[in-house]
Order: sequence, then C-alpha cells, then structure tokens
Amino acid sequence: MQKVMIVGGGVGGTTVLKLLSESEVFSIVCMADTNESAEGMLAAKERRIPTVTNWSMGLKWDLDIIFDTTGDPSVYKKIKRDMGEQTILIPGSVALIMTKLFEEKNRLISKLENTSAKMDLILNTTSEGMVVIDHEGFIIMFNDSAERASDTKREDVIGRHIKDFIPSTGLLRVMQTNQKEVNQEITLGNGMELITTRIPLVNADKEIIGAFAVFRNKMEAVQLAEQITDLKEIQTMLQAIIQSSDEAISVVDDQGRGLLINPAYTRITGLTKTQVIGKPASIDIYEGESMHMKVLQTKKPVRGVNMRVGPKHKEVIVNVAPIIVDGCLKGSVGVIHDVSEIQALTHELNRARQIIRTLQAKYSFDDIIGASEEMKLPIEQAKLSARTPATVLLRGESGTGKELFAHAIHNASDRKFNKFVRVNCAAISESLLESELFGYDEGAFTGASRGGKVGFFEEANQGSIFLDEIGELPANIQAKLLRVLQEKEIVRVGGTKPIPINVRVIAATNINLEQAIANGSFREDLYFRLNRMPIFIAPLRKRKEDLRELAEHLINKINQEYGRSIEGITAAAIHKMQIYNWPGNVRELENILGRAIIFMKLNETIIDIHHIPDFIEGIPLNQEKLLMKPSGYVSGKPLSEIIDQYEAEIIEQAFHTHKGNKTLTAKALGISVRNLYYKMEKLKL
Repeated sequence: MQKVMIVGGGVGGTTVLKLLSESEVFSIVCMADTNESAEGMLAAKERRIPTVTNWSMGLKWDLDIIFDTTGDPSVYKKIKRDMGEQTILIPGSVALIMTKLFEEKNRLISKLENTSAKMDLILNTTSEGMVVIDHEGFIIMFNDSAERASDTKREDVIGRHIKDFIPSTGLLRVMQTNQKEVNQEITLGNGMELITTRIPLVNADKEIIGAFAVFRNKMEAVQLAEQITDLKEIQTMLQAIIQSSDEAISVVDDQGRGLLINPAYTRITGLTKTQVIGKPASIDIYEGESMHMKVLQTKKPVRGVNMRVGPKHKEVIVNVAPIIVDGCLKGSVGVIHDVSEIQALTHELNRARQIIRTLQAKYSFDDIIGASEEMKLPIEQAKLSARTPATVLLRGESGTGKELFAHAIHNASDRKFNKFVRVNCAAISESLLESELFGYDEGAFTGASRGGKVGFFEEANQGSIFLDEIGELPANIQAKLLRVLQEKEIVRVGGTKPIPINVRVIAATNINLEQAIANGSFREDLYFRLNRMPIFIAPLRKRKEDLRELAEHLINKINQEYGRSIEGITAAAIHKMQIYNWPGNVRELENILGRAIIFMKLNETIIDIHHIPDFIEGIPLNQEKLLMKPSGYVSGKPLSEIIDQYEAEIIEQAFHTHKGNKTLTAKALGISVRNLYYKMEKLKL
C-alpha cells in the first residue's frame, strides 16, 4: 500500500481524506494542519489517523505520496525541498482534479450498473452507428445512429442473428480471430454503403463474449475525412508559421501550463521544450510576474511589459493575449521581443538618420567647378583642411561659393555622417542670436519653452557648424564664440553648467576682418582663432577662363529645376559674358543664365549671344533705371507703397554700386546688415 500524508485540513484536504479512506490502495499515515480544529483534522481523528500541527513531523514516516492541499506556494516549495527522493508531491489542484475524476468515474459506473436506460442514452448520443452482438452472433444493442445510417428500426433487428441482418458481416470473423478491423467498407441489403470498424469484446478473463461494430454512412465518412485533412493542413501551416517566426512565441493552457514554444523562444530565453512544456507559466520568469497568469485571471491582454527571463536574465518586452473559443478561456499566447535586438535596430535607425542628415550638406568637391589656377589653390587648401579638425575661415566676395566650400569640407571629413548646421549670423536678430547659437534653459527669459531649447552648437555636436557672415557678430557673441573655440564647451542662456561639445567650426565672411579689427568691431583674439586655416576664394572676374565650364554646369542645374532641355551655350555668348566683371560672381551668373532660359523659346536648345543681356562698360543696361531719378507721385497708389517702391530702387542702386557686397551696401546706406536683410526680404529684392 502507498503511504500517504495529507497537508492541509481545509475542504480540499478533507475531500482527499474521505476519498483515500475508501481505497484499499492507499494508507493515510498522517494528517497535518496548523489548526487542530480544522475539518480535516477532526475527520482524521474520527478515523484514528495520526495528526500533526507541523507537516515536517510527518516526514519521519517513509512516505510514498504527499498531498499538499494548502494552496500556499511557499509550503509547496518547502515540502518539495525537505521530502525524500522517492516521495511524490501532489499539489492540491491536482488532488482536486483526481478527486473529481474518481467521483465522476464512480457516478458513471453507478449509472451504467443501475440502469440500462442511461447506458442507452449515452450510446444514442454518439453520431456513429453502433451494433453489438453476443458470443453466438445475436444482436443485443442497436443505437439511434445505427437506425439512421441503415434506415432500419431497432425493434426489427434486436434479437436477430447478425447474418440475417447483414449476410456479409465480418463481426463473426472478428470473434474468431480476436483481431480488430478498421475502416472496412460494407454494403447492406438495401444497397446502402457504410464504413465500419469491428472490435471483439473480451472480458476480464480474456474470453471473447461478443463483438461490436461502429459505422457511419460512407458519404459522411468521406466528408469527415476531408474535413480532418483540411484541419491537419491548417494545423501544419500554423505550426510552420509559429516555428519559422523570428518572434519568440509561447502558449499556455487555461491552467497556466506550457503547451507550445518556438525556436525563437529558446534562442531568446535559453529554455528548451523539456524545460517549459507542461511546466507552470512562471518557469521562465527571472524578474517580474507572469503575464500569462495575469491574462488568465483578467481575460484581458497586456502589452509592452518589461521583464527579465531565462537563465541569462535576458531583458525582454512581453505582449500576451487570452485565447477565447466560443466564449470560453482556453489559454493565452505570448510574444517576446528581445530588448537588445530592439536597441540594435534603434541604433541602426539612428545611424540611418545620421546618414540622411548628411543630405543637409548637399555638395562635395566634385560640385566645385573651375580649373583655373585661382581655383586650384583654394580647392587644395579645402581638401587639406577637411582631413584635420582645424577651424576654417572662408573669405571671398558674396556669390563666390563660400557655402559650397563649407559643404564640401564637411562631406570630405570624418564628420560626414554627423550633422551639418548652417547659420547666417547676419540674418538672425541680435536679440535672438545668442539663444539660437547656444540654446537656453527653462525660465531663462519670459516666453522660454518648457525644458529649455538646444542651440545650434549642441545640435551640431560631433558634426560641423557653418557660421556665415561671421564678421556681423556683435561683441558679446564674439566673446562667447571665442570661449567655444578655446574651451570646447558652451553655456546656455540662463544656465550655469558648461556643456562640453565637439564641433568643427567653418566660418565665412566677405568683409575685411583686418579693417574691422582696426575699427574695433571685431575681436583680434577671435580673429586669430578663426584664421588658423584661411581659404581665399577668388571672385569670378579673376577666373573668367572658368566661365564656360561654370555656365554648362549651371545650365544642367537650371534644366532640372525648370524642366527644360537646353543643350549648351555658344562661344559668342561666352565671349560676351567674359567682358563683364560680374560683381555678383557665380550667383549673378546663375541668375543671368536662368533669366535667359526662361525667355528662350521652346524650340531653342542653345543659349546664344542674343539671349544674354546687353552690357555697357561693365554695367547692365537695366541698371540705367536705377541711376535715374526715382519716380514721383502715382495716382491711385497709397503713400506706403510709393515709399516702399522708392526705397527698393535706392537699395538696388546701392547694391549694384557696391558690386553686391551687402556689408558695404548697408554701411553706405547707414543701416545695419541685419536691417538690410530685413528690408530686402520685405521688399522682395
């Protein structure tokens, strides 16, 4: 007999006690509970079964089985730790299931023994036809499904010999051979075709006492086989999908026991099928609670839960959803995402974004056109500077391509995969320039954004920043810029904490910095910091031999922008343009060519001399209008519009007089460069 100890005197323990007391297989040697007045403890005393208040005292018996009905996981773990190696520990949930199964079995046996009507009811509920014969071959049972399948009444066959009903029957052969016959075809006397399975009936003494056949209509059997085949195909497909998925998948039943995992689950958690299947859902948890059990309790899905799983303590993100069939909870399915893989993908995404950011630096040295000696030197200097982290100062007139050089230097440097930030120092108002360049902390001034703001220098960290019109910086910003270049750190407006940065500074100016130092408008120490790698870019008038190559390059660019197909330019047109001194440099050349292409007829494909505006002593004819006295009152126009027109004409005249140099233009008009930018934008110049 199996020696048994029951731990827990509650309802579960009492039920197990009563069940095992009636069995001759088990011997209850001990009942344990901390409460001596528990129901199970009193029931054990009535049966003269020893009781203890501490389950560990019961281990002195050589136990075969321990039933833990306390429902306390800690008790279960302690018993499992302290019990003997040959002892089997059964939790209360299993014991309860066993109890119910035993009770159900006894109830069914009682029904079958006490009433044949109930047996007939059970047999008649099956969809398969069933016929039973005794050892002499007489029919003793014929269920409802057999009536439907054979189109024969039960009372017409009960008591008759099987051969009278089915002359070709194989039931007699089955009794003689004691061998089962599966899925055999048979035809009744009325021509009905059936599929039958014949099985001999053997008693406890291995004596053949009869046989029975289970059958169904052949057409129904064929349809059922097709359905089973379809289901198997679907099951195979689903298993293939789950097994091939890169997402780790685990499925548990409604009790939280593992049913299925895929290879990705093993790869991420380090747990194999033998370690998971049939085990509690919490088997893979290292840190956190089981989401499977939470979903089974709430019947609601959970998403995006951070956990650590498996022996390697892998950090994962878990999504779990309930499996509900016909309104009943059947289990749950979980999908596990490896955080390290997500982080790797995020890193790759950031890397891709950095590469995309290089599109902000759109040009390379291949885009700098010019084979003249005046262009070879600055290009070589720029390529040399690109290989060093030194600050670069680009000097040259407006329109010579200083920003183009800045793009090319960044894209040729080791910072090309990081950000390229462009700042026009003269286009930002003085009141905003400091906060735009260096950022500000929250509450630095009225209207400051919550959380502060990152400035251009922080945004360009690990990359390059292009400071155009550097000569227009006010004195206080010059001091801060000097600190950035010296200390490699910035301090936000309203802040006190230095922020280290690693930024390559590329500055540009079209003014005479040496003269600005003499005038006191530019710091000498900042000049020496910026002038470490000066690059002078020659104006177009000093490299007119590059005009043809520049013109052809710009024509291709304008073709793409305007959707035209201009093929080139004549030598006469080039010669005409070489007479001009080009105060606006390459920018003015692009404007002239663009204007010529706009006014060309659709059937014209070559820019000729007549497409180029006429020039008089190096000044465009259309500038004569600018040298004339401004127009006076015009009827129907408001005063503000007339004044704007007058102001626009004066600014244009001054701009051309000073050959496109905005600094000299602003100085001649007695306004700041920022004010000049503002007026040009307002008047659309």
